[in-house]
Amino acid sequence: MQRHPLQDRALPHRTRELAQDVAEAAARASRRPAGKADAFAAGSPAGDQGTPRAHGPHHTERGPRTRRAHGHILVSTLLVATSFPVVESIAGDLDSAVLAVVRFALAALLFLPLVVARHGRRVLPTWRSLVRYALLSAPLVGFFFGMFEALRTTTAVHTAALFTFAPAFAAVFSLLLLHERFSLRRVLGLGLGMLGASWVALGGDPERLVALHFVAGDAIFLAATASLGLYGALVKRLHRGEPLEIMTFWTLVTGTAWLLLLGHDPLTHVPWTAFEPRVLVAVGYLALFTTLITFLLTQSATLVIGPTRALSYTYLNPILVAVLAWTLGADALGLAALPGVGLTFASMVVLQTDGW
Repeated sequence: MQRHPLQDRALPHRTRELAQDVAEAAARASRRPAGKADAFAAGSPAGDQGTPRAHGPHHTERGPRTRRAHGHILVSTLLVATSFPVVESIAGDLDSAVLAVVRFALAALLFLPLVVARHGRRVLPTWRSLVRYALLSAPLVGFFFGMFEALRTTTAVHTAALFTFAPAFAAVFSLLLLHERFSLRRVLGLGLGMLGASWVALGGDPERLVALHFVAGDAIFLAATASLGLYGALVKRLHRGEPLEIMTFWTLVTGTAWLLLLGHDPLTHVPWTAFEPRVLVAVGYLALFTTLITFLLTQSATLVIGPTRALSYTYLNPILVAVLAWTLGADALGLAALPGVGLTFASMVVLQTDGW
C-alpha cells in the first residue's frame, strides 16, 4: 500500500518521541529499587478513572513531585494550626458540633462552582464511586464527631497528648491496607515524634504528665484518632485516578451527609442573623482554609508520600499552635519544652528520610 507523503514526513518526529519515552522509562527504572511497585505506587493517577491503583510501597526518590507534596502537607499543617485559636475565639458563640456541619457544607458549596467549571458533567459520580467517597469521608467524620464527644468529659491537654498517636495508627492501617513496609527506622521515628509532641503539649512539665487521669472521653478520642489514621490510608486505597478536585468535593458532600445523619439539629435552627460579623468571618475562614484547602493539600500529598509520612507532620502541631499563641500574646514555650521540640524535628528527619 502506498504511503501518504505527510505520513513519511511525520515518521522522524514520532521516532524521536518514542525514543524519548523509552529513555525516560529506562531512567525511572534505573532509579527504582528492584522488586518495588511501579509508578502507580508513587501516587500517580491511573490512566483510566475506573482502573484500580497499586497499593505497594511508595516512591522514596526526592523528585520535584515529592518536594511539592511535602510543601503541600506543610502548608496544610500550618493552616490546621491556625484553626485552634480561631475555633477558640468563637467557642462561646457556636456549638462545636454545628460548626463541623457548617465547615463541611460551606466548603462543598464554595468548591462546587470551581469543580463544575473545570470538570463539567464528570463531577457526577456513579453509584459505586459515591459509595467510595462515603467510605472515605466516614472515618474523617468519625474523628470530628469523636473529638466533640470526647471534649464533653476530657480536656484539651489530654487530647493534645493522645493526638500524637495519629501517625502510628496511620502506619498500622497502611501496613494492613496498602502493604507498606514497617521498618525499625519508621518505628523509631514514630516513637520520637510521639515523645517530642507530647513533651511540647505538656509544656515539658513531668508533673502534668503524672497528673493526667484518663477518663471515658480519652478512650473516645483515642478511637477518633485511630479513625483519622484510617482516613489517611483510605485516601490512597480508594483513589481510582479521578481528578483530586472531584474526590475532595464528594468527600465534603458525603461528610456533610454523615454529620447530619448523626443527629445534629438542622442548620435552620441556628440564629445566623444574631451573630457578630467576626463569628461569620471565622466560620468562612474555617470552611475555606482549614477545611477545603487542607483537604485538597492533604489528599494530594498523601497520594505521593503515603499516609504515614503525611500524618507525621501532625507532630508539628503543638509547636505551631504554641508559636501562634505566642504571637497573639500568650506566654512563649519555656526552656523545659525545648527538648520536645528537638525530639519532634529529629523524628521528622527520621520519618521523611526513611528509605532514601
